[in-house]
Amino acid sequence: MPLKKKPVTGMKDILPGEMQVRDYVTGLIKETYKSFGFSPIETPCVEHIENLCSKQGGDNEKLIFKIMKRGEKLNLETAQSEADLTDSGLRYDLTLPLSRFYANNAANLPSPFKALQIGSVWRADRPQRGRFRQFVQCDIDILGEPGCLAEIELILATTTLLGKLGFGGFKVRVNERRILKAMAAVCGFPEEQYDLVFIILDKMDKIGWDGVKTELLEAGFPSDSVEKYVGMFTGMESADDPLAYLEETLSGALEDGVMENLRTIQRSVESAKAADFALVFDPTLVRGMSYYTGTIFEIEMPEFGSSVAGGGRYDRMIGKFTGNDTPACGFSIGFERIITILLEQGFQVPGASGKKAFLIEKNMPADKMCEVLAEAARERETGAQVLVAMMNKNKKFQKEQLSREGYTEFKEFFR
Repeated sequence: MPLKKKPVTGMKDILPGEMQVRDYVTGLIKETYKSFGFSPIETPCVEHIENLCSKQGGDNEKLIFKIMKRGEKLNLETAQSEADLTDSGLRYDLTLPLSRFYANNAANLPSPFKALQIGSVWRADRPQRGRFRQFVQCDIDILGEPGCLAEIELILATTTLLGKLGFGGFKVRVNERRILKAMAAVCGFPEEQYDLVFIILDKMDKIGWDGVKTELLEAGFPSDSVEKYVGMFTGMESADDPLAYLEETLSGALEDGVMENLRTIQRSVESAKAADFALVFDPTLVRGMSYYTGTIFEIEMPEFGSSVAGGGRYDRMIGKFTGNDTPACGFSIGFERIITILLEQGFQVPGASGKKAFLIEKNMPADKMCEVLAEAARERETGAQVLVAMMNKNKKFQKEQLSREGYTEFKEFFR
């Protein structure tokens, strides 16, 4: 039986043309984020299974690629449960590994610490446009900063990068998990059911408010709680100042300073932004990860039809490792989605033109070959990218293929 030449479902081979775009974007990400003071780090792609299954990753914990024990530790004959077979798995995001990394290395890091991570993650998800089972994430996180300066810096850094890539007119949607919880509390929903309420709320853009009402009632929540809850959102829609409306409505149920934090974020980002985008308060924004504790945000682009970046504050995750909570906030770019948009738009890497191809006739004598290689070396010393290759019989087709890879100059050498 012949070996299979197609990649495993949900994963893909990357051709040189796309790789050139990916390398350029990765370089721009590093350059931009370093200018904001973020330091690159790297964490292993394999994590302890106990960490991955700690009930902090939401639905992603259902999508873990688990790794079987190795060697003598793997005993299929005596195994009685999955725990007897697996002890690790491929990471499903970069936030949990970062938290473990910080808990293990905090003594050797500055405070606050601004981390930059770019790496592959794996989820056994249903593949679709811009979504794969192996994909690259790009995260920036600020650890040890309790104030809203962290959110401001993260939003400014991420939007500055997107502006450099030519994106504009997008939305940065912002909300607060503490607002969501206060609203649920005021409406009489039991605390242990908040996550279910938020899951239903998160569907609002697909099912509308009538659908949200129906699902909340079907879940067994009292009709007066449901009416009051939906009424708060419609009240915000008609209010001149939604934050002021909420501040009054949630008086006594919401922590002090939450609204002022959001106002400070809005004012600061608007005054310092370097890209064309709108920062909007969206009370229906939920974010699926259960580890979020405060501000949450997403970036929505009309070119993609869904979010291309997201993040928020997760002040309690590091404490799961150390016993002491550490302020933490992060923003993750959907790298694959950004690449998908750029490729569909026919994005050309700046400065990619001018690549040269030296095509050599076959059976060229050694002395002539040396002359060609010496000329190529001289060109490379000037910074040029030079490919030396044997000339095919069908030169026209060969040049067409090379042109698709960005080669614009061709020089032919004969015996």
